[in-house]
Amino acid sequence: MYTTPAPIPARSGVGFKLAHADAILEDPARIGFVEIHAENFMGDGGLPHRALSAVRERMPVSLHGVGLSIGGEGPLDRAHLARLAAVARRYEPGLVSEHLAWSTHEGAYFNDLLPVPYTEATLARVVAHIDEVQSALGRTMLLENPSSYAAFEASTMDEETFIRRIVAATGCGLILDVNNVVVSATNLGASPLAYIDAFPLEAVGEIHLAGHAEDADAAGAPLLIDAHDRAVPPSVWSLYKTVIARIGRPVPTLIEWDNDVPDFATLAAEAEKADAAMAAALSARAA
Repeated sequence: MYTTPAPIPARSGVGFKLAHADAILEDPARIGFVEIHAENFMGDGGLPHRALSAVRERMPVSLHGVGLSIGGEGPLDRAHLARLAAVARRYEPGLVSEHLAWSTHEGAYFNDLLPVPYTEATLARVVAHIDEVQSALGRTMLLENPSSYAAFEASTMDEETFIRRIVAATGCGLILDVNNVVVSATNLGASPLAYIDAFPLEAVGEIHLAGHAEDADAAGAPLLIDAHDRAVPPSVWSLYKTVIARIGRPVPTLIEWDNDVPDFATLAAEAEKADAAMAAALSARAA
């Protein structure tokens, strides 16, 4: 059905928006791939599927889920997992990913990606859920690091150790959301470079870049919000170059811009900026 290879190229892409379909088809070479939210394509037909099918014939797709609730205390929703697998079969994505978060509890569904405490019990649950997802899909998945606004007193290990142990136990890959690192480090008073030092960079299969909103907490301390509503800021670009230099290879990179979405030309320009930053970081490393 499709004429392009499924693997995601090691360059930059953008989140697929229905309003951008015609512009993407007119100039597909500006981006390397599109990423779709799986839950937007779990129906059988309609305009979104027709538009995405046309785009998929021209470029690879990365499939990103937001509703599996991998960190949830209850079992995974088998019907939701079956729908995710159906979307994967339909579009043959180069990558499939989800979040280290939970969003359902006892039949209630929340429109947020909520954090988990980093404990042995949570680790066992997340590992079991990822094993189930990978078995259902017949392939490995990527897990995305979260953005944090507070830390759990119950946590018995840091986030980097928790994620490293997930990778070791499941063989899954990772999305490194660089904006999430900047947001969490600022909000928790931590060092983004120390986080990168401890993160299992060898498992990173995709990088996310996004913009964040700046605010202050009740004590007047800086508070960043993972807003996805603006261009990537300098702090994220700087850390992105550091990450690429440390990984030492080009990595598929997504520009996330999901609110106050601009036209495709603006998104494509951000993707081209990411391609240039990636090339500059690798060139500087080789010099």
